Amino acid sequence: MTLSDLIRPEGVMLDVEVADKAALLEMLSDRAAQLWPLDRDKVLAKLIRREKLGSTGVGNGIALPHGPCAGLEAPALLFARLKPPIDFQSVDDRPVDLVLMLLLPKDNPAQHLSVLSMAARVLRQEDVAKALRHCDAEAVPGLIQRGAVAADEELRDGP
Repeated sequence: MTLSDLIRPEGVMLDVEVADKAALLEMLSDRAAQLWPLDRDKVLAKLIRREKLGSTGVGNGIALPHGPCAGLEAPALLFARLKPPIDFQSVDDRPVDLVLMLLLPKDNPAQHLSVLSMAARVLRQEDVAKALRHCDAEAVPGLIQRGAVAADEELRDGP
């Protein structure tokens, strides 16, 4: 299973306008509840709880909000490109415009870490992030797959 396999076409949202981080998390929770058998308020609570531990804004305009969710059999991913970018209290204080939300089965913490790690490696690749900032919705899964292949090669072969 690859990250691109986990992104459904209706889970790709481009040029989304939200006022702030709270509005973004609400919008993502709404969409997750539409696409999977999840309770919107529980998803939102998980995302907020995780953000209180520390921002999931990883830098370079990228955020990876995530959390474990009961009721999921497989990871659930949503991709959003924000226009304009928003303050996300990121580690580098840059506004965020690329968001990959990951909801993962509650009973598989190893998978949670694996998927989160892969997502971070993919989106930290400058060429992938640049392409995601300018592509159409249909291109998103392919770009993420390309980034995953490159990230795997880098892990295997070293930088």
